[in-house]
Amino acid sequence: MKKIGILTGGGDCPGLNAVIRSIAKPAMMQFGATVIGILDGFEGLVEGRMRELSPKDVAGIVNLGGTILGTSNKGNPFKYPVETPKGIEILDYSKHAIQNYKDWELDALIAIGGDGTMHIVDKFTDMGLNLIGVPKTIDNDLAATDVTFGYDSAVSAATDAIDRLHTTASSHHRVMVVEVMGRYAGWIALGAGIAGGADMILIPEIPFKWEKVYEHVLLRSKQGNRFSIICVAEGAKPAEGGVVIKEMDPKRTDPVRLGGIGELIGRKITEETGLETRVVVLGHILRGGSPTAYDRVLSTRFGAKALELAAEGKFGHMVSLRGTEIIAVPIKEAIRGIRTVPLDSQYIKSAKAVGTSFGD
Repeated sequence: MKKIGILTGGGDCPGLNAVIRSIAKPAMMQFGATVIGILDGFEGLVEGRMRELSPKDVAGIVNLGGTILGTSNKGNPFKYPVETPKGIEILDYSKHAIQNYKDWELDALIAIGGDGTMHIVDKFTDMGLNLIGVPKTIDNDLAATDVTFGYDSAVSAATDAIDRLHTTASSHHRVMVVEVMGRYAGWIALGAGIAGGADMILIPEIPFKWEKVYEHVLLRSKQGNRFSIICVAEGAKPAEGGVVIKEMDPKRTDPVRLGGIGELIGRKITEETGLETRVVVLGHILRGGSPTAYDRVLSTRFGAKALELAAEGKFGHMVSLRGTEIIAVPIKEAIRGIRTVPLDSQYIKSAKAVGTSFGD
């Protein structure tokens, strides 16, 4: 193994640099390999943008948020957005990516990303390239791994926000609606809602009923609890209705941008109950900042295992946390579906046991 490439795809999240570090340092120190950092995800692979990493580049970055390589969620080589006189056209530019892979003489490419990245890894593997996947998403919705790095950091940030909102909500006797990320899976809302003591948690997996929402906040008010905290995932939706779409962006791998469910819930609570309501959208705050200790350790373990797989020639696999061990799973297993919150989850049961409502 003489030359290895690394790229980070999709949205950024805490822990990416820790993965880069745990691949690049042993690749250079133990194998004497050249490490190529591909810039801005698969965009860099298509457009031929990269730089060779040195030991200095990856020193002292385990605690650094974001990614030193840059990333993009608009660079799917198989559905590449291209500006033309007629507007944006979506074209297959995979041949450009393959040519750059060959021109750079890569022995292996490790792609760090979420579901979209893993689908691209699978396609290139089928085309004969040597790729390995590392699971990354704050949403924690990638199949075949118990946890993805970035999730713990996102939950910690959301929990801190809820803790802070408790004091202002109780002081002003308000309903506070906290919207967090979570397009198709409610793991962040569920984890932060439980940890932050939210009175209601609304997630995509459990469509909520408006009357149940109104009843719960009014009941708390009548019982002398003069404030309520509602933690809602951006993909949550009422039983009779769909998700709230902020905009459509054809350049993105997933063109649908969600956002606005928090504002809708806040407005309707005020209209239907008369209770004063405020809405806080955490959004990209959950992606930023330094990773937690847990995510730094998990990221380091993932990166080291990915390099080990590359050295063994075990391509077409993704590293995965199963129980307490880091293992390799076939990419096709990893992309078999979205990992959503099971309706019989112990997390849901525990939340309901302490009186948390899910609006159902």
